[in-house]
Amino acid sequence: MRAHYLQHVPFEGLGSIELWLQNAGYEISNTQFFRSNALPEIEDIDFLVVMGGPMSVNDEQEYPWLVNENEFIRNTVESGKPVLGICLGAQLIAKSMGGKVFPNSVKEIGWFQIEGVESEISVFQFPQETEVFHWHGETFSLPKGAVQIAKSKGCENQAFQIGRNVIGLQFHLETTPLSAQAIVENCRDELVDGEYIQSEAEILSTPQERYSSINSLMGRVLEYLRVNNVWR
Repeated sequence: MRAHYLQHVPFEGLGSIELWLQNAGYEISNTQFFRSNALPEIEDIDFLVVMGGPMSVNDEQEYPWLVNENEFIRNTVESGKPVLGICLGAQLIAKSMGGKVFPNSVKEIGWFQIEGVESEISVFQFPQETEVFHWHGETFSLPKGAVQIAKSKGCENQAFQIGRNVIGLQFHLETTPLSAQAIVENCRDELVDGEYIQSEAEILSTPQERYSSINSLMGRVLEYLRVNNVWR
C-alpha cells in the first residue's frame, strides 16, 4: 500500500500522521510543491493526504501549481480512494469539489475547542467538545454532498465528510511539539491581538498530554478512512 501526501511548505509536514501510516503498513511518498510539481498516477496510490500551508487556495496566479493540484484532488476524490485534507488541504478539497473559500470573520490561531456535529447519516463522530490546534484565517462553504461533522464558535465549518472516503479538517490534529514550534517560528508575524489568537507563549506551553490527545484523535480519523474506503 502507498500513501501520498501533498506538502506546500517545508514547515508543515505529516507530524503524527507519519508514524500512523508506517504502523499501518503504508509506503510513503510525497509531492513537495516548493520543490517540484510532479504528481503521481492516481492508480499508483492508495491514500492521499493534503497538508496545510500559509497560502490561499485562491492564489493561483502566484502559485500556478494550485490548478493542477485541485484537479488531482478532485480526480482522487472521485476515484473513491481515501482522502484527508488538513487546514489548507481541507479548503483545497472544498474548492475542488465546488465549494468556495474565503476569509473567515476571525483568525483562529492556538488551542481552541471544536464541537462535534450530530448527523442523521453514518459519518465520523467527533467528541461533543474537544480542544484542538488551529492556524487559519480562511474558511469554506460545504461542497455539494458534504456533511458538516464539526464546528466552533470562531468558525462554523470546522470539518466535513464526503461519502465514506473523504474528510476535511480545518484544524490540525497531527500537530506535535516540534511541528508547533516550526509553524510558530515561520508564521509568528500572525500572532497579533485577536479574540481567537493566542500568544506564542500560550501556544508552546501546551502540555504533552494535549498533543497525545489530538494525535490519538487523528489516528481515529485515519483508521476510519482506511477501513471505510470504497475503492477496494
